[in-house]
Amino acid sequence: MKILFVSLGCDKNLVDSEMMLGMLGEKGFTFTDDEAEADIAVVNTCCFIGDAKEESINTLLQMGELRESGQLKALIAAGCLAQRYREEIQKEIPQVDAIVGTTAIEDIVAAVEEALAGSGQNHYKDINEKPVTDRKRVVTTGGHFAYLKIAEGCDKRCTYCIIPKVRGSFRSVPMENLVAEAQELAEAGVKELILVAQETTLYGVDLYGKKSLPKLLHELAKISGIYWIRILYCYPEEITDELIEAIAAEPKVCHYLDIPIQHASDAVLKRMGRRTNQEELRGMIAKLRDRIPDICLRTTLISGFPGETQEDFEELYRFVNEMEFDRLGVFAYSREEDTPAAVMEQQVEEAVKEARRDELMELQQEIAFEKAGDMVGRILTVMIEGKVADEDAYVARTYKDAPNVDGYLFVNTSANLMTGDFVKVRVTGSNEYDLIGEIYHE
Repeated sequence: MKILFVSLGCDKNLVDSEMMLGMLGEKGFTFTDDEAEADIAVVNTCCFIGDAKEESINTLLQMGELRESGQLKALIAAGCLAQRYREEIQKEIPQVDAIVGTTAIEDIVAAVEEALAGSGQNHYKDINEKPVTDRKRVVTTGGHFAYLKIAEGCDKRCTYCIIPKVRGSFRSVPMENLVAEAQELAEAGVKELILVAQETTLYGVDLYGKKSLPKLLHELAKISGIYWIRILYCYPEEITDELIEAIAAEPKVCHYLDIPIQHASDAVLKRMGRRTNQEELRGMIAKLRDRIPDICLRTTLISGFPGETQEDFEELYRFVNEMEFDRLGVFAYSREEDTPAAVMEQQVEEAVKEARRDELMELQQEIAFEKAGDMVGRILTVMIEGKVADEDAYVARTYKDAPNVDGYLFVNTSANLMTGDFVKVRVTGSNEYDLIGEIYHE
């Protein structure tokens, strides 16, 4: 039996998909990317914002047609959309044989087998169940880097966010489990670990009574074969001096931090339920750059949040202009039902949200292009991602580039390199967001 497995949404969802692939693989199922060959389809869905929801629904409808035609013998919906809208899915997409909730991924094999037997059962557990660990994963990222999900759920309750309702409260994965998983990944050839969670900075508070991300970094850095450790999703108010020191002192930890700040107007931050104000954000950014001068800072912003005035937007624009983030993404506010922000007054018109998003992205484009130009002449260690077809060139990533969200460095060389190799390059030029370089010989 061949399974077509579709993983949508974030990298945290991808880790769940890789665990489910591992469990299904152990039971003898094989996998295909070709829907014409598939006997079964599993769609791991997302519902974080409107676009993600739409993509998940459209994918389920498309697979539903294949199920109705008899081409597919079973269709399983998993993940956040399946957790949040299970009744609607059962009613509107009856071709779905079974639904697997966010904390029931260990039941994926049972769900598939029941569906094939014609007795499809839905599988749910309390959304505050302990995170699933100790499951062999099928790494789908190419084998040279992998995401390590260090916690599940979130306690922040930002007013625009549905995640706590579908993923539960914050629960850390025990450190010994993470170290064992990282060891396994390293033995399988993974060289870069990317630490993810809804919020990585609070790691360990529930298990050990204190923030333990610095300790985890030190433990992971001991693993032979791991060369880079990258941290995503750090809430600014939770970044401690101890964490900054661990990033500065541990050679394997990339000088890269993803800090989703969402806005810079105190009035908007307050309505969002965020725990920082602009002064604190400025202070944290200054502290990071002072202690780690070459740190690469990535952030995400929301434009057009309910009640965002033109003055609020201009304040955010000035902030972005002054802070000069290395990497920045902007999302137009998505009104999500069952969130406090959805019922707030002064909802901003769609056209205004999008215009403000575009204006911020144009500003950031200028900043990013200038920063890329400033890299010319630098000597960097980069990770090879693959070869450029029909050219003596390779695609690589620097420490400043997380996979799939940041830019690339193109290395011009006739040398024979392999994906996952680390090489030293001299940056010789830039092309918009990307860099160009050549092998550096000392």
